[in-house]
Amino acid sequence: MARKPNNPRLPNGYGSIRRITGKTVKYGVYPPQLEEDIDGRRLPVKALCYVPSWSVGFAVLTAYKAGTYAPGLERELIDLDREKPATAADMGVIKRIIEDYTRLRRELLNQPEEAETFSEVYEKWFADKFDGSTLSKQSRASVAAAFGNCSDLHQRPITSITLDELQGMIDSCSLGESSVRNILSLLNGVYAYAEVREICPKNLASFVRLKSARPSEHGVAFTEQELRVLWEHRDDPTIEFAVIMCYAGYRISAYKTMQIDLAARSFAGGNKTAAGKSVVTPIHSVIYPLVMRRLRAYGEILPVSPEAYRKSLYEALSGLGIEKHTPHDCKHTFSALCERYGVAENDRKRLLGHRIGNVTNDVYGHRTLEDLRAQIEKIPSPEAFESLSKAGQGFPASA
Repeated sequence: MARKPNNPRLPNGYGSIRRITGKTVKYGVYPPQLEEDIDGRRLPVKALCYVPSWSVGFAVLTAYKAGTYAPGLERELIDLDREKPATAADMGVIKRIIEDYTRLRRELLNQPEEAETFSEVYEKWFADKFDGSTLSKQSRASVAAAFGNCSDLHQRPITSITLDELQGMIDSCSLGESSVRNILSLLNGVYAYAEVREICPKNLASFVRLKSARPSEHGVAFTEQELRVLWEHRDDPTIEFAVIMCYAGYRISAYKTMQIDLAARSFAGGNKTAAGKSVVTPIHSVIYPLVMRRLRAYGEILPVSPEAYRKSLYEALSGLGIEKHTPHDCKHTFSALCERYGVAENDRKRLLGHRIGNVTNDVYGHRTLEDLRAQIEKIPSPEAFESLSKAGQGFPASA
């Protein structure tokens, strides 16, 4: 892949000029990204225009910053550029303009030179690392999840973050080992990028160490009492979704891409596993009204990112006096419910998206949606747990 031209780096808040390749190379000229979403990420902006060269893009941005840009100005600049393409001397002038702009901006604002935030460096690293790559959707989601788990760093100038802070963040992280390793890998990537480009003097992440003993990735199912409490507070949207996950058996990331058919009362797709992507599973009657309510209220079953939901779940459980559980614990709860209430083992694996483990059932074990529905409906409502437990048939009081 041909390397991008070595154009001058624009100051923070100036805007951006992005190279777009196709039949012909052109550049998109974008104003500064100022607005943020609820997770603190900068919202994308529309291009002011598209031009044939970086130098024309810089002239457009400079006019925009000065308040003199009007749509169509780029056409005059494009004609000028065609008559006299930018030379090395021109680029030297542009660099001096940028330096003057940065110096004057600091003087006017009476501020020290601005350092890029961790979030800004991450965005540049991500674009540089994965530009034109065939990185899978799941891998991109994994990187995004690791970035979301570093939210305390997002708006910090990267040069102000200390080694002790990075090490403390890793040491205090309550996630499982693979999730923490993903965070550490992200930190190493971002800091290595920053060091090479002289944004940060040293790759501090290379000195961060992972504790040998980390929490197990194997989750802990909700107990009988906890499930009853969740059910009683299902009017809370966060708790409502936890109940849905406990009766559905999917990983939280699957709910962002799955297809939901209310007429057929089924879930399909998502990303259970390679073995379970094509499986269509029934929606349990206990959660069907909750699923329908969320689709009508939000247009989707999970209207926030998995990272944002994880944080809200911890807060909601703490408010109910329930021990901390991760979203993945809901999948473990579903598996435990299937086992306790006699769901056939092969069907439990199908519902969880797991390989069954033998050719007869993997290849020839054809099960209809209604076959699976008959199995999943063996699991009762949380309201029935207490009476079943007294009769010696219910879900265990402790896991």
